[in-house]
Amino acid sequence: MAAGTYWLDLFTGTTWQEFLDAGGEVSGFRESRWATVQKIKPGDYLLCYLTGVSRLIGILEVTSKPYKDTTPIWQFDPFPCRMNVKTVVALTPETAVPIQSLRSELSIFQNLKNPNAWSGKLRGSPVKWKSSDGEIILNVLQDAKENPVVRPVDPRKLARRPWGLKTKIGPVTVPDSEEDVGKVGAEEVLLTDVSEHTEIQYLLLKLGSDMGYDVWVARNDKNRYIGGKRILDLIKLKEVLPLQFDEATNKTIEYIDVLWLKGNAIVAAFEIETSTSIYSGILRMSDLIAMQPNLNIPLYLVAPDERREKVFIEVNRPTFMRLSPPLVDICRYISITTLRQQLEETKAFVQYLKPEFLEEFSEVCDIEEL
Repeated sequence: MAAGTYWLDLFTGTTWQEFLDAGGEVSGFRESRWATVQKIKPGDYLLCYLTGVSRLIGILEVTSKPYKDTTPIWQFDPFPCRMNVKTVVALTPETAVPIQSLRSELSIFQNLKNPNAWSGKLRGSPVKWKSSDGEIILNVLQDAKENPVVRPVDPRKLARRPWGLKTKIGPVTVPDSEEDVGKVGAEEVLLTDVSEHTEIQYLLLKLGSDMGYDVWVARNDKNRYIGGKRILDLIKLKEVLPLQFDEATNKTIEYIDVLWLKGNAIVAAFEIETSTSIYSGILRMSDLIAMQPNLNIPLYLVAPDERREKVFIEVNRPTFMRLSPPLVDICRYISITTLRQQLEETKAFVQYLKPEFLEEFSEVCDIEEL
């Protein structure tokens, strides 16, 4: 084989299948990578790597100069910086070669200060690789084609979407809720001693429902129990969120503790901070504002009286003051004690209440109020 330059080309299981479904004749990269893509020449080779499962799945030979095109191939991103290719070798996800099986041969594993630092070489593409590494991979993949070894693949990892989610401010990541950690398969969680967080969640859901609104509970909390029954069975929850926002915004919204909705509009959003870090809920709200600067949704942080000062201090951090609008301008504090009192006082006429009544007993998180 001619001595072309080797370049890393990252795929997920999904984008690799989309590449094949489109004929396997065009590879593409993000718009932001155009300057690097232009350095790729006909006769160069693309080392195809499956992220998520960490396997080398193929090698493509470049057969054209780079060009820009948005003809649909990939669903998540147009990957408009493209080039024509032909397949030198292609494996299946099950027969693809785990990159760590080449730990003793590839230079990316050598002389590392941290044993996991090699993964930093596989976080973006295209990236130029050493010819010696490219030739090793070529030989290994050709052998794997002739002598396939089937290794099981976790279908969840194979089907995952790219980490970067498209927004108006560019690709961002949206971590799952901290409270997902430790759940066995995110299955039903029976709380014999109902946490205060779950209790307040239920009270806010019931309040919104009694007022005539659709309600939404954080996706990871749908199967929590209270009084021996699932929240899902006690309250008629909205099954799907309105899709007026981009994917990253919707993913953030999905993990907000409680939402009240009217049609496609979010009437109010609540983050409940009892025993978890106050910062986690505030970050979700901050992410919303950063991605949707013109967002007009009342945001409420609900917390015990003893955490009031902490809430105010966190909301007024410099990083949140630089948002537009500042978080303090649209996020209010509700004391759990006050909330319980209001629920008792209004239960006889709750169906006549409007969301504005929350402003009567919530507080502006102005630092001067401390």
